[in-house]
Amino acid sequence: MTDTALASICGFAFSGIEAVPVKVEVQLSVGLPSFLVVGLPDKAVNESRERVRAALSAMGLALPAKRIVVNLVPASLMKEGSHFDLPIALALLGVMGLLPGDMAQRYAALGELSLDGGVNPVCGVLPAAMTAAGLSLGLICPASQGVEARWASEDMDILAIRSLPELLNHFRGQQVIDPVELPARMDAGLTALPDLADIRGMETARRALEIAAAGRHSLLMVGPPGAGKSMLAARLPGIMPDLTPTEMLEISRIHSISGLLKDGQPVSRPPFRDPHHSSSPTALSGGGARARPGEVSLAHRGVLFLDELPEFSRSALEILRQPMETGSISIARAAAHVTYPARFQLIAAMNPCKCGYLGDASQECRKAPRCGEDYQARLSGPLLDRVDMAVHVEPMPLNRIAETTGGEASATVAARVREAVARQHDRQGEARNAEAPIDDFRITAAARDFAVQASEKTRLSARGFTRLLRVARTIADLSAAIDVERPHVAEALAYRIRRPGRK
Repeated sequence: MTDTALASICGFAFSGIEAVPVKVEVQLSVGLPSFLVVGLPDKAVNESRERVRAALSAMGLALPAKRIVVNLVPASLMKEGSHFDLPIALALLGVMGLLPGDMAQRYAALGELSLDGGVNPVCGVLPAAMTAAGLSLGLICPASQGVEARWASEDMDILAIRSLPELLNHFRGQQVIDPVELPARMDAGLTALPDLADIRGMETARRALEIAAAGRHSLLMVGPPGAGKSMLAARLPGIMPDLTPTEMLEISRIHSISGLLKDGQPVSRPPFRDPHHSSSPTALSGGGARARPGEVSLAHRGVLFLDELPEFSRSALEILRQPMETGSISIARAAAHVTYPARFQLIAAMNPCKCGYLGDASQECRKAPRCGEDYQARLSGPLLDRVDMAVHVEPMPLNRIAETTGGEASATVAARVREAVARQHDRQGEARNAEAPIDDFRITAAARDFAVQASEKTRLSARGFTRLLRVARTIADLSAAIDVERPHVAEALAYRIRRPGRK
């Protein structure tokens, strides 16, 4: 070995849902024995020195008694996370002459090392594999995440390893690492989801839920405790259509960055997120030390269900306003500025007042109706103006619950929703009605005049008028109508209220 030796391999840093290539360089030079990591590493990356040292020791290898410098290029980009363990170890083995010299030109790597040389799973394998495929590189990753990496490309060379010795033996020809193949795709059927057939009565609420699913509209349900609001929301995913391939890939990247992909399978059904009302604004929007995705991003192309809506902090609720309009959220921090997708479908539920029984003379508190006004005032007007639909959920009398049979099953409603979504795709491509421009909608003159007159009389904003027409277009799609007609606008107007619970 010469006085100075250099080896490198491609690793990754993450910015939002993008994997940024990072060149991991390792240099051995004459000098006092030391092990330095430079290139703006965080604490987890600096701790890689000890994990790499222990892993090599477990393999019976000792670090050379030289000056070891690990440089992470570009140095201006913050490097975070334990996934740099594996590329640092591989570059070090390469500079020690234990791995082929052309490995750096053929592979990228990410993974966390155990002290015994094992390779542990990390976040972000799917976006890393996509970037590696774009660079015409193979990928070395943890064995448990090989399937996740394979979804990025069916042709790239993937080495899914359990330990460093396994990789060394593979390159020496003493062991063959099994190729990673995609498993038979398991259909995400509706059998495991709650069924709408369990709900008795509530025709108006069921109809509103069907419209919301067909057009991906936001929905606010108001009613006393036990009326069935949460029960209805839990059954929304069962009537929503499967994700398109583009949506699957986009959502799976977000969940991969967050470490939420199960068994390497991509997300094939719209996600359903239901954070508790004690969640902080950062938990909803995303951020923190590493600017991770929040609930609004984890619910991208799916449902964000906020139960007991007024119980959320005012600052947390106001965060929802921008992504509900733009479909994305930008997180600006001193050390990071990232943008995550956040086109979620807001489904919210609330009681009409703090005691929950406003309007029921036998149960409401002595502060009624003032308590209801104060409780509903926790929701700002701009936030409510962004909600497409609102419906009052009335509890069914017990005798009717005992006598009434269940309604339509989720499979029946889902079939109508799929047909309505297909009409939207034929008309406006991937955009659903909740986000499509109203110029794409055909509407009769009588329906348009009625919509304008009703909006002026009820003092709807321009945003409210636009959302009214979008809901009417979805109602028309469910009835297979080519043009939006006056009855469609009238039904949409019934769901368009400015303040919940107000008559």
